[in-house]
Amino acid sequence: MPRTLVIDTATAACSVALIEDGSVIAQAHEVVGRGHAEHLMPMIAALPGGGRADAILVDCGPGSFTGVRVGLAAARALGLGWSIDVQGYSSLAAIAAAAGCSDDAIGIALIGGHGELFVQRYATRPLAPLSTLESLCPERAAAAVPDDAIFGSGAAQLVAARGYGTAHDRLPRAADAMAMPAPLLRLAPSPVYGRGADAKVSA
Repeated sequence: MPRTLVIDTATAACSVALIEDGSVIAQAHEVVGRGHAEHLMPMIAALPGGGRADAILVDCGPGSFTGVRVGLAAARALGLGWSIDVQGYSSLAAIAAAAGCSDDAIGIALIGGHGELFVQRYATRPLAPLSTLESLCPERAAAAVPDDAIFGSGAAQLVAARGYGTAHDRLPRAADAMAMPAPLLRLAPSPVYGRGADAKVSA
């Protein structure tokens, strides 16, 4: 596997990693909440070789509108400057890949906007989506995701809404990209917002 720079800023975490020959050779991960733009480039610069790689993977979302765009802008700029390929992945897939759960299926729930949760179900062996990405209120999310084990920043809300299951509070880490199968690492480097735009075009 060529050296790959992974950038993950789609959620409250700002995370980078260098992966080579199936191993993470360097990484940095910090829960920043806001301010991804100020943190990201210094984190990349601190990696071996200034983060220079043969390919780039970037978290396309869903998650924070600003965070998603910061990561994608950096990935595209570096890809253009280094003349290397840029591909993406889903923040929910990254969490599912790192879950380490023995259940056949798990639910992923990330805190979204306007009180909603981004939710999706995944099979674990092999890792693959079982449903499409949705943005739902906790009550509707609880009905859509019946799995006992729920992972993500919105897991506690989903479990509380339905009254059963186990919540595992997680955010994606750049280094977790190594655990994802190749088909889940082939998104175009474009935003995955997970819900429609709030602003409406006037008639």
